[in-house]
Amino acid sequence: MEDVPQDPIFHAEGNVAIHTQMVIEELFNLSEFQELDEQEKEILFAAALLHDVEKRSTTEINEQGQIRSPRHAKKGELTSRNILYKNIQTPFLIRETICKLVRYHGLPIWIFQKKDPLKELIKCSYEVNTFLLYILAKADILGRISEGQNDFLERIELFKEYCIEQNCWGQTKSFENNLSRFIYFHKESSSINYVPFDDYLFEVIMMCGLPGSGKDTYIKNHFSLPIISLDEIRKELKISPGDSKAQGKVAQVAKERMKIFLRKKESFILNATNLTKELRLKNINLFTTYKAKTKIIYVETPYKKLLQQNKKREEVVPINVIHRFIQKIEIPSMTEACKVEYIYE
Repeated sequence: MEDVPQDPIFHAEGNVAIHTQMVIEELFNLSEFQELDEQEKEILFAAALLHDVEKRSTTEINEQGQIRSPRHAKKGELTSRNILYKNIQTPFLIRETICKLVRYHGLPIWIFQKKDPLKELIKCSYEVNTFLLYILAKADILGRISEGQNDFLERIELFKEYCIEQNCWGQTKSFENNLSRFIYFHKESSSINYVPFDDYLFEVIMMCGLPGSGKDTYIKNHFSLPIISLDEIRKELKISPGDSKAQGKVAQVAKERMKIFLRKKESFILNATNLTKELRLKNINLFTTYKAKTKIIYVETPYKKLLQQNKKREEVVPINVIHRFIQKIEIPSMTEACKVEYIYE
């Protein structure tokens, strides 16, 4: 990080390494931090250490000579998850809190520049503790030399007041029911107080997790529904999991088979990795068109056990593919579906 420059307008203190050290020092000095329990302190320390980790890959100088690091927080979340899952094996809930703090560390400053600040806030409340986020954002601003420091600190205080006003301060925003929450996040013009008529007729179970995480075992032990398995389709089509160019064909066959159940309004299980929000959203939108609610079940097992279980699979997924999946996985959020369940060790 010592050779990663920053824009002197916002970071006159110097490079990312200097800034990160200053943020940690300011964090330790904050009265709000000192009042936390030891676990929360460790979470915030890790988030402060990692919050700008991907400025190393995103930093660029534009035509005006300005130094910018677009999307470094989003990429930083993925990198933090990779490190804390594969290299420093961190318990699921602790890891995800750290990763989401990295992802949203800039939100308290920029929330009112968003297209829909309220929706951004409520979404954030379902992914991270806004009180911890407030502390990290405050340390991030204090740990720099910038002419706009006082303005940024005022914005952070406004963020706190906004959280309190919307009942999101250190807690998730409550909805009348799961469907109300789902509609709010999936329909752009939906009101937070809207309570829809529940005319959804059946439910689709969407499995999510890395290859070898135990999705098949979980299904076997808990369900007796029809299963559409992408692994089984690959076997039928004789397509390797590592053949990225052929996966589109597998997905298309799965989609056509899903439509058979959807047209008949019959529940089924979609058994696939479903690792990114974009991929899950495509399927959820399809299910919603047929008036099916979606329940996402995310299954995770520790890294070493994952590799062992992968070796026992009939179709072993190449280790380089596993690592590629780990680097891009996005853990499902409660904002995505009517129900989301997390199964982890």
